[in-house]
Amino acid sequence: MVPVSVLAIWTNNQISDTERFVATVSPVVEDPSVQAALGDRITAEVLARVDIQQIVDETVSALAAQGLPPRVVDRLRDLTGPLAEGARGFVADKVQEAVASPRFVQAAQRSTEVVHQQLQTVLSGWSSAVTIEGANAVLDLAPFIEAAKQRLVASGFAAAARIPEIHPTVELFPASYLVQAQTAYRALDAAATWLPWFTLLILVGGVLLARRRRRAVIAIGIGVMGVMVLLAVALLVARGLLVASVAEQAAAPAAAIFDTVVRFLRIALRTLFLVGLIVALGAFLVGPAQAAVRLRAALSHMIDRLRRGGVRRRLQDGPVGPWVHEHRTALRTGLVLLAGLVVIFLDRPSGGDILAVALTLVVLLGAIEFLNQPRSPGGAAAHIGG
Repeated sequence: MVPVSVLAIWTNNQISDTERFVATVSPVVEDPSVQAALGDRITAEVLARVDIQQIVDETVSALAAQGLPPRVVDRLRDLTGPLAEGARGFVADKVQEAVASPRFVQAAQRSTEVVHQQLQTVLSGWSSAVTIEGANAVLDLAPFIEAAKQRLVASGFAAAARIPEIHPTVELFPASYLVQAQTAYRALDAAATWLPWFTLLILVGGVLLARRRRRAVIAIGIGVMGVMVLLAVALLVARGLLVASVAEQAAAPAAAIFDTVVRFLRIALRTLFLVGLIVALGAFLVGPAQAAVRLRAALSHMIDRLRRGGVRRRLQDGPVGPWVHEHRTALRTGLVLLAGLVVIFLDRPSGGDILAVALTLVVLLGAIEFLNQPRSPGGAAAHIGG
């Protein structure tokens, strides 16, 4: 149930949270291979509506009508092909500059946000005005073409001003079976909310019911590590299948888009793998294995050396050492539970966050062991007499 919970949370975040979805996919349009593919498509749309060859021919004819010598006119007509091709190259270069500009990225983010909000509205069943084109959700390229048009006009290519307002689209994903999609959306929202807690409850219950609880904890940690590795392998396989299913020229953009979209999921897999490792390692180190016993003995010896001299006496005779000794089990348990709650309630924790929590827990547990001192017999008598 752990990998199902992870996938449910990640998928629900992408579908129901517009801000997270935009944060996930916005870097896509900043990838060079994706920008190149978008630039080629937008250039094709621009050139399909601006007949550059006709513009060049009309220009030469206009020069001829102004009394230009026939010999010069003939030479100019021979150059109309290269001139038109150069103009096409100029358009392509300016479009690529526009696609790589911050203004284009902002337009892409706005368009993505609008599309996601519309899709979320449709899936949640709150809107009857939003429609999906055919059987697919589509991305309107009009804002991108308008940005390219303005860049071309500003660069001196006045013919781009003739481009009318057009709305070519790019298919994003299938959107058929809307009723079934809405049902799945509601089920996914419920699963993402309750399934992780239910899974955690089952894991804790399994440990409490186990005859050998420490081994059960180790098994859970190793199990979590294993399923995270399996999910990571599944993502690699899915990436390979996606790249193999598209045309060769689209392979690089498809791979870049896939890697960008699933990057937060991969971070979650690495984080949970580290959590499983820490849990399994911690359960092992408190067990009777020879390596664990030796390590605990070494740490105990190191702490004992730190307490030599007057420090030990002050801890034994003062109120702190005996109080920590009396409540040491509760303090250890409380710290472990607190560390677990911190991890659970962190918003998208990373591997670094998990390591920081684990190291902090180790330091605090070490502090408890350092302060853990029973009251000395002499101190107890003095305390009673007082």
